[in-house]
Amino acid sequence: MTTRLFVSGALINGAEIELDGDRARYLGKVLRTRVGDTITIFNGEGPEWPATIARISKNSVGLALGDSSEANTESPLKIHLVQGISRGERMDFVVQKATELGVKRITPVLTEFGVVKLKADRAEKRREHWQKVAASACEQSGRTRLPLIDTPIPLKNWFGSKPEKVDAELILTPGGATALSSIAAPETKICVLIGPEGGFSDAEYQDAEVSGFKAVSLGPRVLRTESAAIATLAVLQSLWGDLR
Repeated sequence: MTTRLFVSGALINGAEIELDGDRARYLGKVLRTRVGDTITIFNGEGPEWPATIARISKNSVGLALGDSSEANTESPLKIHLVQGISRGERMDFVVQKATELGVKRITPVLTEFGVVKLKADRAEKRREHWQKVAASACEQSGRTRLPLIDTPIPLKNWFGSKPEKVDAELILTPGGATALSSIAAPETKICVLIGPEGGFSDAEYQDAEVSGFKAVSLGPRVLRTESAAIATLAVLQSLWGDLR
């Protein structure tokens, strides 16, 4: 399997680029690549490039790029996941698996019953961390477009500034009367709202209803927040995306 690597910045056919820092150490010390080896690189904007290692040293790697191509690994169903922030590895897991399952946008939200509290400086650092998690998931899964990850925001504030029109807005509700699989098929865009470990408060469910969200259920069992996110995305992609 060809090594895939995310590289930030502009990439041009036939160009030579220099990698240093973690990217260079990963190629040289972890993968033990040699001059002449070929990898695949992408910058998160769509295409990917074959890249031949032209030179390698202790702290840098030179790559010669070939001609770009499209990977065609993006889902036609544009899913926006609004996710109540959970602790540590659970949230990382959600970001990783949501990326693998083709989500287009992730908005982490701070909720009433959520155990995570973030000040502005910490919120931006967490966003940067989750963006790295997503980039790594793209490398593994074959995606060439990184999902947009927003800076965490209180859920109440997000309801007041929803960024885009979508075909369906859904909030996952344990024990809800409407099955996720029974809703009308969206044309291209869908937004799904999933709570943190402690779930949503009654006020947050009411705010979601006023904001236009429809309550749906995945079944009779109560799922952990990370399980709920993965299961929901898999069902959506199976019904209307590229897992059909």
